[in-house]
Amino acid sequence: MKTINVVAAILQDGNKIYATQRGYGKFKGFWEFPGGKIDEGECAYEALHRELLEELKIKIDIDSLFCTLDYDYDDFHLHMQCFLCTIKEGTPVLVEHQNALWLDAANLDSVTWLPADISIIEKLKTYLTEGK
Repeated sequence: MKTINVVAAILQDGNKIYATQRGYGKFKGFWEFPGGKIDEGECAYEALHRELLEELKIKIDIDSLFCTLDYDYDDFHLHMQCFLCTIKEGTPVLVEHQNALWLDAANLDSVTWLPADISIIEKLKTYLTEGK
C-alpha cells in the first residue's frame, strides 16, 4: 500500500482551533486540519509553511509537534505529523476549502472530521481544557 506523508496545522487562537472543510475530492464536505503533502526534498516544517501559504494565504509560527499518527484508508496509508501553530501574518483566505470555523473544546464534535483526524480530537479536547 502506498504511504503518503503529510503535515497538518492545529492552528490555535486562545482556546480555539481552526478547522477547515474540504471543498474537493473523495472526502469533500469533511472537516480537517489544514496542511498537505510533504514534497520530495522538503522537511515537515517547510511543507507546513508552504501549504498554509498556498491554502490559506497566511504565515504561521510552528510551536511544537502535537502528535504523529498513522491511518489506513482504502487505497493508501497516511502518515501525518500534526503541529500546534499560530497565525503570524495574514487572515485566512479559503483557497481550497469551502468553509472554516474556530472551534473550542466543547464544539470540536460539531463537525464531521476526516477519519484520520478523528483520532486527534479527544487528545485535543484534553489539551484545550487542561493544557496537557
